[in-house]
Amino acid sequence: MATITISLPLPVLPEGWTAEKDFKAVGEVSAATNRSIEPVGPHFLAHARRKRHRRTFSEDDRIQAQENVKSVEDQDAGEISEPEDQVMLQREAKDWKGQDHYAVLGITKYRWRATEDQIKRAHRKKVLKHHPDKKAAAGGTEDDQFFKCIQKATEVLSDPVRRRQYDSVDEAADVEPPTKKQTQKGNFYKLWGPVFAAESRFSKIQPVPQLGNDKSTKEEVDEFYNFWYNFDSWRSFEYLDEDVPDDNESRDQRRHMERKNLNARKKRKTEDSARLRKLVDDALALDERIKKFRQEEHARKNKKRLEREAEQKKAAEDAAKAKEEEAKKQAEKDAAEKAGKADAKKAKEQAKNAVKKNKRVIRGAVKDANYFATSGDASASQIDGALNDVDLLISKQDPDELAAWTAKLDGKKDAVIIKQIFDEEVKTLKDAGKIKDGELKTL
Repeated sequence: MATITISLPLPVLPEGWTAEKDFKAVGEVSAATNRSIEPVGPHFLAHARRKRHRRTFSEDDRIQAQENVKSVEDQDAGEISEPEDQVMLQREAKDWKGQDHYAVLGITKYRWRATEDQIKRAHRKKVLKHHPDKKAAAGGTEDDQFFKCIQKATEVLSDPVRRRQYDSVDEAADVEPPTKKQTQKGNFYKLWGPVFAAESRFSKIQPVPQLGNDKSTKEEVDEFYNFWYNFDSWRSFEYLDEDVPDDNESRDQRRHMERKNLNARKKRKTEDSARLRKLVDDALALDERIKKFRQEEHARKNKKRLEREAEQKKAAEDAAKAKEEEAKKQAEKDAAEKAGKADAKKAKEQAKNAVKKNKRVIRGAVKDANYFATSGDASASQIDGALNDVDLLISKQDPDELAAWTAKLDGKKDAVIIKQIFDEEVKTLKDAGKIKDGELKTL
């Protein structure tokens, strides 16, 4: 074992210092003890390994490197162990832009979801397997074309900007939308979910609303389709640009290529927007939830319409009933008025007949009183004068007074009594001012 010697200068003693007068013991030295010491550490282990296997330094380093490679391969085998396509292994490095970088590194199952750590480990595994020195040591050719492809893939995927450009045109990560026939036969959400999940990688807004299932509410479904109809994509398609000439080329040619690339990007962007719009249209047309929501909305509208029609019908019936009641009341009123008029007319007729009757009774009483003649039969002039006086008296009285007068005369046949009753009536009318003196000729 090597011995390392370190020379350190001792501090200078003060001037005039002597051990006899200046040294002072502060304690006693303990007794010696025996202890077992075990040497450890990576360098000691390496030394022991070389001694045990009788290896030189270079030989031990080579063997350890091989074991480390095998250890790395074993560690990554579980996660990154895709079979390699022989056609891919024959690629020319100059065609790196057309290669599938994820396939080159063996992480196609991750693609745009691959983490930085997964890319690093995939690169390490591929380098350990395809490094030209290792191939040469194994007796193979020193062809380094695929190794350069590996390096280029790592270079692109390790740079966030360049990786985003490549992911923008990575068609291998796309999921082909199912046909109408496939959708009708299969599960809509299972078939279309991966399609929108693949498209969601281009969204500037994260997280992206999920497709959901048949239990999704109308608000959730509306939010999903509104998001996709207003999808804000970050795809720019720069990766497909044609190479722009170097600075030493013509400046006009350079500008021409830049304009050409810019126009190509715009065209691809427009085509991609149309493609995505059609994809969303197709999904919307096949989504059973939309049909269900429309039916529910139609039923809700019909319910409102039926309720409105029922209210209108009830209002019309109530109006008709009210009108009928009003007509009935009016008819009853008209009938009552008619009956009242009839009764009034009848009463009037009866009153009129009663007046006529009373007049007849009064005139009959005048006749029974011999027209108020004092002796013998009454002359024609006496009769005429008596009847005129009676008519005058009758005209001065209302029906009630006539009825009262008639009641007094009812059944009276004695001329003296009749004359007396007439005289009382005359006196009453005079007192009331209805008849003046001299108006009557016989009374």
